[in-house]
Amino acid sequence: MLAVTATAGAETTSPAAGEPASTFAAELVGWATQNGGTTGGAGGETVQVDSVAAFTEAVTDGQARVVEVTGALALPDMTPVGSNKTIVGVGGDATITGGGLTLSESTNVIIQNLTFDDWNDDAINIEDESTNVWVDHNSFGVGVDGAVDIKRGSDFITVSWNRVTGHDKVMLLGHSDNNGAQDIGKLRVTYHHNFFEGTVQRNPRVRFGNPVHVFNNLYQDVSGYGVASTEDAGVLVEGNVFVGVDDPFHLAEAASGPGTLIARDNLLLDSGAGEAGGDVADIPYAYQLDPASEIEALVTAGAGAGRL
Repeated sequence: MLAVTATAGAETTSPAAGEPASTFAAELVGWATQNGGTTGGAGGETVQVDSVAAFTEAVTDGQARVVEVTGALALPDMTPVGSNKTIVGVGGDATITGGGLTLSESTNVIIQNLTFDDWNDDAINIEDESTNVWVDHNSFGVGVDGAVDIKRGSDFITVSWNRVTGHDKVMLLGHSDNNGAQDIGKLRVTYHHNFFEGTVQRNPRVRFGNPVHVFNNLYQDVSGYGVASTEDAGVLVEGNVFVGVDDPFHLAEAASGPGTLIARDNLLLDSGAGEAGGDVADIPYAYQLDPASEIEALVTAGAGAGRL
C-alpha cells in the first residue's frame, strides 16, 4: 500500500513505513515544461544495462531511448549523454560512482532515480547550450566538484526532488563572471522539492539567469550558504524551509557582483534572516506552491532515489 501526498502541480506517492518504494511517473513542473517540453526517451526503445560498456553505448547517441540502469556502475570518467534520453535507475540499487554524466549540446534528457557518489569531476554536468533537461529524484553523496552544474548557455531545466547529503559545491548555475555574452537570456532553471542536507554552498549559486525559481526546497544544517544571486541574475526564493542555516540566501558571492533576489513565504527556523533586493522577471509557467509548514515532512519523505 502506498501513502499518497500532494506535491507542486502533481500527485506523488511515497512508500508507507516499512514498505519498499514503487516506481511510477512523476510529473514535470517548471522551466523544463517550456520550449516544447521535455519527454526524454519516450517513444524510443527501452533497454536495461548493468555494465559500463552497455551503459555508454546506450546513452551516447541521439536516438530516443529509455535506459534502465540496474546495479552499480563505476564510470572511469565523464560519460557523454546524447539527446532524447531517459536514464532511470530501476531495482532500488542503481548507483554511479567514479565518473559522472555530461550533457553538451544535448536536448530533451531526463535523469531519474540514480544514486551518485564519489565522483571525480561533476556528478551531472549540463553545458554548451543544452536544453530541456529534467534531473529528478536522484541522491548525491560526496564527490570532487558539482553535484548538478549547469552552464555555458544551457536553458529550460528543472531540478526536482533530489537529495544531496554532506557535499560542498552542490549546484552551480553559470560558471564564470565573464560568460555573460552566452548566458544572458538563458540559464533559466527551476529547483523545487530538493533536500540539501548538511551541504556547504551553491544550493544553488546563480549567475545571469532570470528568472531562476527556487521553491519548496528543504535546507537543513547548511554550513556555508543556501542560495546566492550574482552577476545580474534574478532569483525567486519562495516557500522554502531553512533549518539551522545562518546564511539562507544573499546577493553577490566572492568576487561576483550582486544579482537580484525576491524572498517570500519562506520558513526560517533557527536560521539567519537572509538578504534580498531588486526585481525578478515573472515566472511564465503554472505551478502549485506547497505551504512551507508542510515542506519538511514532504521533502524528507519524498526526495532522493528510491522515492520515485
